[in-house]
Amino acid sequence: MKILVINAGSSSLKYQLIDMTNESVIAKGLCERIGIDGKIVHQTDAGKTEYNVDFPTHQQAFEELVKALSTGDGAVIKNMNEITAVGHRIVQGGDAFSASALITEDMLTKVESFNDLAPLHNPANVMAIRACMKVFAKDVPQVAVFDTAFHQTIPEKAYIYPIPYEMFEKYKIRRYGFHGSSHRYVSARMAELLGKPVSEIKMITCHLGNGSSIAAIDGGNSVDTTMGLTPLEGLAMGTRCGSIDPSIVTFLMEKEGLDTKGINDMMNKKSGYLGISGITSDMRDLGQAAAEGNKRAALVLELLAYQIRKYIGSFAAAMGGVDAVVFTGGIGENDDGTRAGACAGLEYMGIEFDAAKNKGLRSKEAEITKPGSRVKVWVVPTNEELVIARDTKEVAKL
Repeated sequence: MKILVINAGSSSLKYQLIDMTNESVIAKGLCERIGIDGKIVHQTDAGKTEYNVDFPTHQQAFEELVKALSTGDGAVIKNMNEITAVGHRIVQGGDAFSASALITEDMLTKVESFNDLAPLHNPANVMAIRACMKVFAKDVPQVAVFDTAFHQTIPEKAYIYPIPYEMFEKYKIRRYGFHGSSHRYVSARMAELLGKPVSEIKMITCHLGNGSSIAAIDGGNSVDTTMGLTPLEGLAMGTRCGSIDPSIVTFLMEKEGLDTKGINDMMNKKSGYLGISGITSDMRDLGQAAAEGNKRAALVLELLAYQIRKYIGSFAAAMGGVDAVVFTGGIGENDDGTRAGACAGLEYMGIEFDAAKNKGLRSKEAEITKPGSRVKVWVVPTNEELVIARDTKEVAKL
């Protein structure tokens, strides 16, 4: 059984073909610059190929994707009939979807009703799904897996914002949370590593990358998370400001003569690590710049570690304790300096950090606390695509 996993953006389409008999990745790739010119990068065990090809729309990208999977040096299937089902990542499911769902026209209409809550993501997700449905036969089940679904267990006291309640009723303004597939995967994996049922564990999962979020997970359920109505809230990120005083928005609009598009662009694309450092949003380059004496780059590193540490403390308080902390995502899995900085000073919580275990650790499951540490800290590489494939198999009843 082979399941194709799709993660689509407005001008890109990431994919993985997974053999569900052993959950191994057969092929993966990226179609990028859709609607501009076009390029595909396709990778299998045999190697990687990349070439330019026109992608006027997502439909052409899907057609090229299938061609890459079934022809030439990168072929891993004989024809499309070998693809049993397709799983799609959708960013925003609002409060209508607390689990993954089989895609139908009625369901897509419901998803489109949340476009205002994720204008950069949902329209692209739906557009890609419709394009995929034109390429694949109607009897190939397609499943939507929502970033927000895992966080639907967050209680009202944690998801409500203290604005007039009628704004919540009218516009569904509330905390939704994101990176749900990642938080779900690493929390379940952490329970396996600890040898305990997830229902018995309080943990804090830190998904750190160009976009970052932290979740408080009690008994396998998300009870709070840093991202909110949109992925802008919470930690400072690559180009996103994270949580700031709301009055900064109106202040800057008045002082800089910005309209809503202008201030939104500043907060989403010109802030965060890039905004503070003035040089880059890439943590690897910031680490190098800091080592060479760039004070603003060093400030980014200090800010990020401080914010992570602060959220770990607040989420532990919210849950009445914590058994484990997990680092995942591009930064969480690979940046030992960020992990060390985030755990510094947390001895009072029962974290006995092991600097030697942490040093140089990259993209590998490992504990980074000492054997007697009451609270365990682990690095667990995430696998959102596998979560999507598993959900697709389950929902499609394969």
